[in-house]
Amino acid sequence: SFFRKSRTYSRWNEVMIGPSNKLICLLIFQSMWKTKRSTVKGYFLAGGEMVWWPVGASLFASNVGSGHFIGLAGSGAASGIAATAYEWNGMFCVLVLAWLFVPIYLASGVTTMPEYLQRRFGGKRIQIFLAILYLFIYIFTKISVDMYAGALFIQQALHWDLYIAVIGLLVITAIYTVAGGLAAVIYTDTLQTIIMLAGALTLMGFSFAKVGGLEDLKNRYFKAIASNHYGNTSCGLPREDAFHIFRDPVTSDFPWPGILVGMTIPSLWYWCTDQVIVQRSLAAKSLSHAKGGALLASYLKILPLFMMVLPGMISRILFPDLVACADPKSCKEICGNPSGCSDIAYPKLVIELLPLGLRGLMMSVMIAALMSSLTSIFNSASTIFTMDLWRHLRPLSSEWELMIVGRVFVLLLVVISILWIPLVQASQGGQLFIYIQTISSYLQPPVAIVFILGCFWKRTNEKGAFCGLLVGMVIGLIRMVLDFVYLQPGCGESDDRPAVVKYVHYLYFSMILGVITLIVVVVVSLLTEPPPEEMVSALRKTSAVFSLMVYCPPLFLQVLEECYPVVGFKLFYYRFCGRGLGGMAGEGYCKISSQRQFSELLKISATGSPELVRTC
Repeated sequence: SFFRKSRTYSRWNEVMIGPSNKLICLLIFQSMWKTKRSTVKGYFLAGGEMVWWPVGASLFASNVGSGHFIGLAGSGAASGIAATAYEWNGMFCVLVLAWLFVPIYLASGVTTMPEYLQRRFGGKRIQIFLAILYLFIYIFTKISVDMYAGALFIQQALHWDLYIAVIGLLVITAIYTVAGGLAAVIYTDTLQTIIMLAGALTLMGFSFAKVGGLEDLKNRYFKAIASNHYGNTSCGLPREDAFHIFRDPVTSDFPWPGILVGMTIPSLWYWCTDQVIVQRSLAAKSLSHAKGGALLASYLKILPLFMMVLPGMISRILFPDLVACADPKSCKEICGNPSGCSDIAYPKLVIELLPLGLRGLMMSVMIAALMSSLTSIFNSASTIFTMDLWRHLRPLSSEWELMIVGRVFVLLLVVISILWIPLVQASQGGQLFIYIQTISSYLQPPVAIVFILGCFWKRTNEKGAFCGLLVGMVIGLIRMVLDFVYLQPGCGESDDRPAVVKYVHYLYFSMILGVITLIVVVVVSLLTEPPPEEMVSALRKTSAVFSLMVYCPPLFLQVLEECYPVVGFKLFYYRFCGRGLGGMAGEGYCKISSQRQFSELLKISATGSPELVRTC
């Protein structure tokens, strides 16, 4: 098989992997020493003291896991550059997070996303519903996909047994997640981002040198056809629109209306309401640093096209009989998956193109990508379970108890992940990246719509939000089950699937699901009593005060001095900042030295100081 034919692992690879692992260990111990891990804020939000560049690196590393390297390269090999739309869509959504959502989250003083909806709407059922849903998504999609993708590299490069490789990585990852909290995760993400960029850009250079440059790539890609191709069918042929992102709205695999709208809805969920992503922005020491981190992550999102998608297309050119296999029997022999072997495109490049030593560097890249994703998920899932579920069961829990519960839950996640390995082995690997985006389009739009309405439409109430979530989730789960029951037919086979599965593209379904959720939330909210004014006004006025602090510092200081002539602690200090970190180059601005202290002050000002509220 493909894995048995891989080259022998050597001491040069050990030389390249060893230093990176030692650096990761040093960062873990540094984060354990520097941060206050004995408090809820210190463990789950890194003490709120992260500067912009680790925040940005962690945002990128948390997003780009081993599933990206395998999945994006596989999608590039199978259908061209269109999958890049997900990456470039994320460039704008992460900026929406920093400029629109983070001020609201910081002002409300929350630790988790379900907690925000609980404060916004009251009651507990939405918070519990979302907490369970988030844990379900993390355990059974994110972890499983990353483990499957990482196993492709580990198994071939180290010749380890699959179970030993994945269990070892999970245990090591869990140890430094448990020991160091979010600070350890962010610091190691920063190093792993550097390793990922260095290795991936190196492989990109080797790939383009081998194929002859971009022009030769364009010419040779359409000739990359397996020798066992069916002569009278289009099975296994490259798509004619392979170098187009915006494609036909009816017949293509990426219809352009779906890219513009249907793709944006789940992307807003991921970048603006997913605990894994938002938690990193909340760990920033100020809003300006949160914005700087978002800008850095946005720039880095340009790179996957060049680091993953185009190398995947080059792999098809260099190894058409393997990567572009069309016959189910031959595909089964090559990669163990009769539906296609496009997901081996990236591993094949690593094995065949890179010399010894550099191959070890790429092994470090994939291990770094896998561990970055897993640590992010472990820490965020632990935060959700502890703050949204355990604290609901035991509202009088001490901080020490919450710390213990958070650490123990990470170990529980490791056990569940290990038990999931047999299903990972049996999963379909034809287009891994498209698989995960399909699931996202069925589960995430209702949550995104509820968050958007909750943040920006004050008439949204708890009944409307819960009904919208419930209806949207039921519809999305029905479509997801239909997809699993009625599998896509193979090339040349008749398509007997139901019309809703056969003709409604998953990106169009995302649009439909978002509209249905929007209608349900609005109608139910208008037909029922409005939310309590004091609950809504506290969050909305708090956000207004926060925005005044950021965008009009002199006026904010004047208002603060008039309303609070005596403040028990020094809250602000001046410094200068470049445009990239706040847009106020050359002038002083207020920066929070304690986000939580400022959050409490804002709550007091929004409810107890009419003069300040009127001024804002």
